[in-house]
Amino acid sequence: MIIILLLQILLVGLITGSLVFYLACAFFTWRFFAQAENLDGPADPDGLPPVSILMSVRGLDAGAWENWSSFCSQVYPNYEVLFGVTDWDDPCVPVLQQVVDTYPDKARLFVGLEPRGINLKDSNLSVLLEKAQHEVIVFTDSDIRVESTYLAEVTAPLQTPQVGMVTCAYIGYQPQSLGAAIASFGRCFDFIPSLLLARQLDGGLRCAIGTTIATRKSALADYGGLALNRIGSDYNLGKRAAAAGYRVELSRVVLESDTGQESLAEVFQRELRWARTIRFNRGAQYYSMVFCYGTVYCLMLLALSGFAGWAIALTAVTYLIRLGQVLISIRSIHCPKLLAWIWALPLRDGLSFLIWAIGGYGQRVYWRGRHLTVEGDGLISEWNP
Repeated sequence: MIIILLLQILLVGLITGSLVFYLACAFFTWRFFAQAENLDGPADPDGLPPVSILMSVRGLDAGAWENWSSFCSQVYPNYEVLFGVTDWDDPCVPVLQQVVDTYPDKARLFVGLEPRGINLKDSNLSVLLEKAQHEVIVFTDSDIRVESTYLAEVTAPLQTPQVGMVTCAYIGYQPQSLGAAIASFGRCFDFIPSLLLARQLDGGLRCAIGTTIATRKSALADYGGLALNRIGSDYNLGKRAAAAGYRVELSRVVLESDTGQESLAEVFQRELRWARTIRFNRGAQYYSMVFCYGTVYCLMLLALSGFAGWAIALTAVTYLIRLGQVLISIRSIHCPKLLAWIWALPLRDGLSFLIWAIGGYGQRVYWRGRHLTVEGDGLISEWNP
């Protein structure tokens, strides 16, 4: 009886902390994107410096042609797009060659790049960095689709010398499967709001997101350049930029990622890698995320209390506040088509809790067909069973 009472008290404490978390996420999400409505549009492209977009590609993601073509169709006076691929037999190569043939004045393709480290993405980017013609550079993921004003918007803050990096979040605006919807929920309802909360608590952003990292070659050299043997190198790159005294800005441009018919298993595998990446980069702060799963704790509390009236009332309040926070995210980020999948929110919350719990231990991650071991503060090596 005493053990059950203690567990109930513990769960009530966790739920209370989660309510504070949900409310804080709702407020900072609303404030960040509301400010965007009062900002002027992107700077005059004619006043912006030339830019090199660098993209490491592996495999053929859903909507690949549309994604890659969007980077070659920018309203920008002077820029280049460099694609890098490790293997000649990668299925992305023929499609990339078509992109280059379609946009010969913008795109260049480099295939057969020799690995320089365990992190093949950053290995390829390090080669492209040497080929880049311009001081301002933009690292970007290959599964992202952008608007024609993207380049002007994300590079504009770099005109302020104190800004050493600009990064962008992303979601799937129009998921076509349950797995894709669950993935988009995680980014829209959890990751972006948590990022904005951390930005407030840390006095600025102290990480970056691989979908877009805009910087200058000189600034990149100041905070240590690319890391070729690290998991979550994008996250770590932002961390090092902030430590070097640069401001890391989060763009109000939220990019679109088409995950196609992604399964729940694929979502779980990728997000488990992300969870362990955050743990190795943030250390003990990772475990403070225990206060992010109030809706899950409510189910436990209902079972332990025998569905007592007070537990039902607390559960109702928690779910209403969580739903309110979710609706604020949907409205702020302008993704109304996620409403059609809102019934899957409890599944999303349960999966998030499971991933966080499993991500709290272990050193193995699965990344693009490779099993890797993570050590120290995020260094990786090939896993040998």
